[in-house]
Amino acid sequence: MKLSELINSKLVEVPLQAADKWQAISTIARVPVRAGCYPESMVETVEQALVVRERSMTTGMEHGIAIPHAAIDGIDDLVVVLGLNPTGIPFETLDGEPARIIIGLVIPRSKKLAHIKTLAEIAKLLSKADVRARLLSCHTAEMAVQALAEMQGVAR
Repeated sequence: MKLSELINSKLVEVPLQAADKWQAISTIARVPVRAGCYPESMVETVEQALVVRERSMTTGMEHGIAIPHAAIDGIDDLVVVLGLNPTGIPFETLDGEPARIIIGLVIPRSKKLAHIKTLAEIAKLLSKADVRARLLSCHTAEMAVQALAEMQGVAR
């Protein structure tokens, strides 16, 4: 499934303000509440699952990308959050660079295998320098959603 089909402006945080990856993960866990994806009562569970996953191995990739993700019980659909911070957030990435594009995935445990392909699609999309540059030029959530739709050929 395309990232542009999974995201709306309520799931985009521009700029994502965080001093480190733990604060970024905390924000990623909270953003879906305002979008109505899950209730406030789920935030602690989601954040804890993201932290446990992150402690097992960093989700900080290369080229300023991090994809924190975790599978949890209690949700029915995949939730995707996009956080953009052009100056970057320390994230213990594989190349040592700060994360500027953070995609958080909260995956229903019952559908975990189905979303491995989604994770791969997101990583493939963000491997393109022009995609990263375009996203980082967005100053609003709406701009980011529109940019993704245009880059992925999805009508909005």
